[in-house]
Amino acid sequence: MSTHIISLKDELQNYFGFSHFKSQQETIIKNTLDGNDAFVIMPTGGGKSMCYQLPALVSDGCAIIVSPLIALMKNQVDAIRGFNDNDCIAHVLNSSLSKKDITQVKEDLENGKTKLLYVAPESLTKDEYIDFLRNRKISFYAIDEAHCISEWGHDFRPEYRNLRKIIENIGRAPIIALTATATTKVREDIQKNLGISECPVFFDSFNRDNLYYDIRPKIDVEKQIIKYIKQHKGKSGIIYCLSRKKVEEIAETLQVNGINALPYHAGLENKIRIKHQDAFLMEDVDVIVATIAFGMGIDKPDIRYVIHHDIPKSLESYYQETGRAGRDGGEGNCVTFYSYRDIEKLDKFLQGKPVAEQEIGRQLILETISFAETSMCRRKYLLHYFGETFDEKDCNEMCDNCKHPKPKFDGKIYIVRLINVVKALSERLKAKEVVKVIVGETNALIKQHKSEKLEIFGQGKDKSKGFWHAVIRQALVKGFLRKDIESYGVLKINEEGNKYLQNPHKILFTEDHDYDAINAKNAITSNIKSAAADTILLNNLKDLRKKYAKQLGLPPNIIFSEASLIDMANQYPLNNDELAQIYGVGQGKAKKFGEPFMKYIKQYVEDNDVIRPEEMVVKTVAKQSSNKVYIIQSIDRKLSIEDIASAKGLTVEELISEIETIVESGTKINLNYYLDEIIDEYQEEELSEFFKNSESATFDEARSEFEEDEYSDEELRLYRIKFISDVAN
Repeated sequence: MSTHIISLKDELQNYFGFSHFKSQQETIIKNTLDGNDAFVIMPTGGGKSMCYQLPALVSDGCAIIVSPLIALMKNQVDAIRGFNDNDCIAHVLNSSLSKKDITQVKEDLENGKTKLLYVAPESLTKDEYIDFLRNRKISFYAIDEAHCISEWGHDFRPEYRNLRKIIENIGRAPIIALTATATTKVREDIQKNLGISECPVFFDSFNRDNLYYDIRPKIDVEKQIIKYIKQHKGKSGIIYCLSRKKVEEIAETLQVNGINALPYHAGLENKIRIKHQDAFLMEDVDVIVATIAFGMGIDKPDIRYVIHHDIPKSLESYYQETGRAGRDGGEGNCVTFYSYRDIEKLDKFLQGKPVAEQEIGRQLILETISFAETSMCRRKYLLHYFGETFDEKDCNEMCDNCKHPKPKFDGKIYIVRLINVVKALSERLKAKEVVKVIVGETNALIKQHKSEKLEIFGQGKDKSKGFWHAVIRQALVKGFLRKDIESYGVLKINEEGNKYLQNPHKILFTEDHDYDAINAKNAITSNIKSAAADTILLNNLKDLRKKYAKQLGLPPNIIFSEASLIDMANQYPLNNDELAQIYGVGQGKAKKFGEPFMKYIKQYVEDNDVIRPEEMVVKTVAKQSSNKVYIIQSIDRKLSIEDIASAKGLTVEELISEIETIVESGTKINLNYYLDEIIDEYQEEELSEFFKNSESATFDEARSEFEEDEYSDEELRLYRIKFISDVAN
């Protein structure tokens, strides 16, 4: 450490051009310069990096900055070099460097020119680097994104667990661990692992008062995202998706809808990833669609919105990812689309992992569900999770629940009942089992504890399980109960809970959101609208279809189904692209039958001054699944239906369903080679005549017409596919 007296504010001005420190930065820097370890918990945008950058620049020797991502290192090194004339001041040492680059880094370190060396933990395991660094003067070690150390952290990295041993091998110097997200359990884990349990902890509030938290049901999510981005035109945003495939799909959909967007995920070539990241930082693109591989430490202060297409796997992930919005203190909107189906996907990702890891993962997912479904102030709930108390009055309507509050009711009797149940269960069960006991359900664990024989069993069956989960969430936030981390979430009664039992008083609650019910309700009407907004247009389109069908000698339903006409009467499509988006149409039918319908709708819109819905401008990209391509190619090669099904692990029935979907979306296929083997000439003539003259040409209609000993289900469905392909596509 440097022993000369320095004015930190002067150095801050000299190196970075800032006149004042943020929050506890100055105290943290002085602590490091005094040769002490430190643990810094500071929210995204709070100025964590300054806590190690400035002391490194003013100290003797070089600071080693351990960082988990190459993109993060590059970004920070570029930023530091931007404040200095000499590029030698900061270097990265990782797998992206050539031998020539590595030689240059070593040379600059030997000559004492480098003050900050950014390394990945994997690089520090190499003996050649350890031997080299052992002979250099290390001013201190900064462990950035320190939550990666903990198995309870959201970005656990096994390599981070070895850092203490590596540091001792190189030579002990002060350690400063930094993170933006850490629950009490994670903090303890980090300090214990690094051997800095006795060091001062610098804790800054997790509250980001400029961020607006909003959870929405996952209905027509692509339309909602496009509409949202167009309402925030010209502003920078990030959209997070769980999978690389979904990232590519959403990025492509945004592009065809006139939005300047690029994908970012670990599957892209390194050069392309860097190019896309730089394009976003340089504002050549407005939107990055990414997996969580993007954004860690990205220094872009004016990101105005972060959208989660899929719910994150933990509240730490959610907090860190949403924290990338509004880092300059300006507008920052955090919109998350929630469906319980996404939770089921997250749970599947845990399968096959060690049991302890699965338990931890499920506990983290449950916390995310609780946050998504709660109707209390989201800011209060989030800060409680990180061990911070918050008065919801200070939210200032900066979350959807405070802006649009649900009605409140007195929850006294429910809290009392809940605490008594937890007590009767001897504080041995998790929330899920406690709720089952309250409503009178059993499972193996409940029977093992003989809980079904207790007097409290089924006492709360007058309310739903969702209701009781809401009571538990609110009891946790009130401090009446706690989840025991070591036993993966078993409910325990706090002292406050016992006090409440002795003196119950009025306590206002709200029922939680039931997004699953909202999604289910909307699933019925989202794709197939049950009623047309414009009944006059619908009736006119039916007349047009009947007339057109007569001209073509086809059943009206083969041209466009009633569901398609209803959707047209809601959306008013005017061109092929728009008509192809209508339910059950697709490009093939739009081209073959669409012209008279579009012509009629266009005239109708003009004559009646119809204002078309904004969503109609949304175009989607044709998604060709690997199954679809394989099925079409296999039919072209005249493979048997049984062989195609077997190759894709499908039953014949499942394969026929896939072929029906392909054909009904307008793709033409030729099954004659297969049908000629199972249907004779007379039967073909009979079936052709039936479908041609039928009312709707559906399978159900055919099944009721013919006996089962005349035609099997498979034969009727396959011939119907042939008929639609021949006459409608």
